[in-house]
Amino acid sequence: LEIVLDYIFKRCCFCVQEVVAGVILLVCKEALQHHGISLSMEGLVNLQLSSKSVGVFEAFYNSVKPIQLISSNIEVAKAGKVPAGKTEIPFEFPLITKGNKVLYETYHGVFVNIQYTLRCDMKRSLLAKDLSRNCEFIVHCQPQKAKVVPTPVNFTITPDTLQNIRERSSLPKFLIRGHLDATNCVISQPLTGEVVVENSDVAIKSIELQLVRVETCGCAEGYARDATEIQNIQIAEGDVCHGLAIPIYMVFPRLFTCPTLETTNFKVEFEVNIVIVLHDDHLITENFPLKLCRV
Repeated sequence: LEIVLDYIFKRCCFCVQEVVAGVILLVCKEALQHHGISLSMEGLVNLQLSSKSVGVFEAFYNSVKPIQLISSNIEVAKAGKVPAGKTEIPFEFPLITKGNKVLYETYHGVFVNIQYTLRCDMKRSLLAKDLSRNCEFIVHCQPQKAKVVPTPVNFTITPDTLQNIRERSSLPKFLIRGHLDATNCVISQPLTGEVVVENSDVAIKSIELQLVRVETCGCAEGYARDATEIQNIQIAEGDVCHGLAIPIYMVFPRLFTCPTLETTNFKVEFEVNIVIVLHDDHLITENFPLKLCRV
């Protein structure tokens, strides 16, 4: 007996306060007896501590329990028989929370994970195995109504502007200028700007754009803050022409980014690094905090 249990959604992603709608798809070669089909929806925030934080704060073990955002269950079919062939059972779930809970946007991080799932269960007789199928669906937070006014940021990088340098005198001389068009960014639009190498005593090997997520988990007793790379884009290769404007262009990847989030138990923030690699393997890094939002 071959049975296929699957979902077909009306859309690929849903906004908070909308209705998650679609059909449960059942395909079987022969008629199928069952004891009821149920569908449950759950939204969870899973928090995890990095290895460096485990054991440092005992209080974390209480604060890193999964946070339930939404949970509901419906019966989509009473006990009966599914005919041979293809059967579609429609379903609807409103994305509305009870009380003062907030639905955050779907986000797949390293130490913070925000996920919304549907689980369909078909109960069968004792001799037949129950069928179940899990499926993730994507949730977008409510767009903010206020218009985002871009705040351009100009930067100049020289040996004197660098921090965390032990022997500044050993550094080669260089002057790098540029700007980011905005650091308060709309998540659905690219990060843009430009960088110009005015002069450098040492040949440049590469210029890279690095997107970083900063995830904080914790409680009143203490916080664990971890930064991890999301993506790295090379925007220049080799010793670029001096005085030439090199464009900065980076699309924010869905699922690995979300609007900047700050709650009692966790925070999700973002930064971008402009990294210049010199031929003597010196790394020059300029860091810019970003604020992401959805409009």
